[in-house]
Amino acid sequence: MENARILKRPIVTEKSTILGESGRYVFEVDTSATKRDIARAVEWAFDVKVVKVNTLTVPGKVKRYGRRPSKRPDWKKAIVSLSAGDSIQLFEGA
Repeated sequence: MENARILKRPIVTEKSTILGESGRYVFEVDTSATKRDIARAVEWAFDVKVVKVNTLTVPGKVKRYGRRPSKRPDWKKAIVSLSAGDSIQLFEGA
């Protein structure tokens, strides 16, 4: 899989900011990406060393459009742990 298409966006929430202080960063990733694909993409994009990748699939919510219930798409979240001393500047200045 192409590295540029794996990472969709960083997840910046209160919980992910707290994780960032301990060297763990959260991204929305492509649903078909594997842990190895995600690690390679983060190393390629930010020039850091990835130690561990945890993934989870977030189920889409059921919403109503008029009378009809509709389901938003499922998406995949990755929590990436970096080696000691590495950090991603994208999250530091936010």
